[in-house]
Amino acid sequence: MSSSLKFEADGLIPAIIQDAVTGRILMLGWMNEESLALTREQGEVWFFSRSRRELWHKGATSGNILRVSELRTDCDSDVILVRAVPAGPTCHTGRESCFWQNLEGNTIADPPPAGFIDELAGIIAQRRNASPDDSYTARLFAKGRHKIAQKVGEEGLEVAMAGVAQDDNRLIDESADLLYHLLVLLDERGIPLKQVLNRLAMRHSDKEHSDNRVQR
Repeated sequence: MSSSLKFEADGLIPAIIQDAVTGRILMLGWMNEESLALTREQGEVWFFSRSRRELWHKGATSGNILRVSELRTDCDSDVILVRAVPAGPTCHTGRESCFWQNLEGNTIADPPPAGFIDELAGIIAQRRNASPDDSYTARLFAKGRHKIAQKVGEEGLEVAMAGVAQDDNRLIDESADLLYHLLVLLDERGIPLKQVLNRLAMRHSDKEHSDNRVQR
């Protein structure tokens, strides 16, 4: 156990849980030295319940465990950041994140965005039902899947051409266009961005395991 960690007077330290794939903040829990040791040893998140005064293995009953990807601490060493891959909804309400309401207690349907690309995917989903007269995104949806796929192909070609023969700004602009149109196509197919990110993470994990086997 690291002696630099600063536990509070009751022997606890707050632990922020972040989705290692999407970057979303999922929950806040509390750990003592024993639950932190179990988390490090088993690779799954353990907490200490302040109400029940006992250790608890997150997901032991529901199956929605949190597989640890990385453990960090802040600059003052008094908070732990746990980057983890959730096996299911993190909140006991069945939601992806515990942060599903505003300060007035009103429910917010979507989980908090992890970054701008996540936010953009949400905006695209909302524009799907907008008037084609008011939104380029809505016009794309109105033209159908084949036209959207065609635009992705066109933008991909323009990215390739910019990468070979044009300046950095042009490559950046074309890459932004490609990402946007890809998000539109994913939404048209009903595929959440998270599924793509999960597939990338899975491939990375499989490659790491393969590389380790080769090294051994």
